[in-house]
Amino acid sequence: MLHCRRGYFYVGHSDDLERRVAEHKSGAVKGFASDRSPVELVWSQEFITRAEALEAERPIKGWGRAKKLALIRGDWDQISTLAKKKDNPSTSSGRTG
Repeated sequence: MLHCRRGYFYVGHSDDLERRVAEHKSGAVKGFASDRSPVELVWSQEFITRAEALEAERPIKGWGRAKKLALIRGDWDQISTLAKKKDNPSTSSGRTG
């Protein structure tokens, strides 16, 4: 997860984290993060396969800011609490039902 200008977060996956972060920092990767540079790597996790990484990435993309900040801190109690709130959207669209 990258922290971008104005407090945005970018969530993605890569088989070469150092290269991918360097590409985002240099602006070589066009899109969300390049429009919000500078970027800083704030959280990462390793997976055995790319499929597992993509499976983990999808729900995190839909998390709200508070839940992403809890993940960065490693605050699993807060993540659990936020996951149980009915008014906390769990999808990027903001829909709960």
